[in-house]
Amino acid sequence: MSQTTRAPRSSTWLWILVACAVLTQSGLNLFRPITSYKLLGLGADPVVIGLTTAAYALLPLVSAVWLGRMSDRIPQLRLLILSGVGLLALAGVGLALANSVGLVFAASAVLGMGHLCFTIGGQTAIARYAADRDLDKGFGWFTAAFSAGQMIGPALGGWIVGHGSDIASPERLAAVNESLWIGVLVTVLAAPLLVFRCGPVAAGSPRSADAASTPDDDAAAPTAPQGTIAPDTSPPATSDPAHNAPRADERPDVLRILRTPGIMSNMVASLSLLAMIDILTAFLPLVGEDAGVAPSVVGVLLGVRGLASIASRLLLPWLSGRYSRRALLIASLLASGLALIVPPLFLDSFWWASLFLAVGGFFLGLGQPLTMTLISTSVPGTWRGSALAVRLMGNRLGQVILPVAAGAVAAPFGPGGAIWLTCALLLASGVEKAVRGPRKA
Repeated sequence: MSQTTRAPRSSTWLWILVACAVLTQSGLNLFRPITSYKLLGLGADPVVIGLTTAAYALLPLVSAVWLGRMSDRIPQLRLLILSGVGLLALAGVGLALANSVGLVFAASAVLGMGHLCFTIGGQTAIARYAADRDLDKGFGWFTAAFSAGQMIGPALGGWIVGHGSDIASPERLAAVNESLWIGVLVTVLAAPLLVFRCGPVAAGSPRSADAASTPDDDAAAPTAPQGTIAPDTSPPATSDPAHNAPRADERPDVLRILRTPGIMSNMVASLSLLAMIDILTAFLPLVGEDAGVAPSVVGVLLGVRGLASIASRLLLPWLSGRYSRRALLIASLLASGLALIVPPLFLDSFWWASLFLAVGGFFLGLGQPLTMTLISTSVPGTWRGSALAVRLMGNRLGQVILPVAAGAVAAPFGPGGAIWLTCALLLASGVEKAVRGPRKA
């Protein structure tokens, strides 16, 4: 297909992807904190809740790299994204029907796999079809949709569960299950958006993902904005001018990606930021139970954190035009690590907890899209899906190890200790990046 044919194609794919992300992440982020309440109703302690939270990352940990390589090759990213929607909905059904900790554990593992499929499909679409100059915008909107889900989901779930504090009452367990079914409904609403785009299929044979020629009918990512460039054929753009930057003709295996300058540091930053979001989602309800704070209030507080992250991600294109990505990432790590020490101490004071969750959420929101962009531009275009999958593998490794460690810390020190442990990790990552020599971003 000629360039003339591509030019009129719009960036509608990005807005469809963003809409699907809002719906799926609203469902996901309703499931996760409500799962903590269900586990409490089933008699689980913080250690078990930490292990169940870690189960969410088990399948993605072993499949992320393989799935990333596949996403680099397949032309139909829409199908990968749609499979993620299906797995998320299936996991929600499992959580609603589960009557034992073991079944909740299994459903949480499926939930993590669904999130992985959706995330790899979406972020690979942006890395493949958006021009390098538009990566901050694309990843910023994509992750802003995740933050919207992190705002809507907990608030909706907390509102449904209500104000009661009797953990084991049948009424509360019924409300927990009702909220999980509503999460399933919200999640499946994303599927028609993807199916709807099946109609206008471009003529011609399917495109090779490695060749990155004309996009076909991927609903989540059919084309680059204004049909400008396809990054998979562009020369490697690196964030570090080191002579050992990878070549596009090399096979993108894990070791080559990890040896790329800056990748490991940015992966640790990404892991730390995501771990904090997970730990807040799983353990703030436990802090609330100890402090006598109702689930509806905890849901609103988690929603405040999500809303602040939306704001920072929407502002990211403006901020990255005025400050270096490295400086913004350091600020994200240090400021969020400091601000989020406070909410567990004052959770029964709504306005103080809201203020510090808003500040922490704003800076948390900056970091994830920045690490996506920095990692994407550190490798050749044909490696981008694989590199982002390695980033996700690192995230999932953190999501396995840190909740278990956080649960162990929470047992003697209370659930607030889990959050403070993750604050320490954020601060350590920020200091590591600050003491490194400046890198070209």
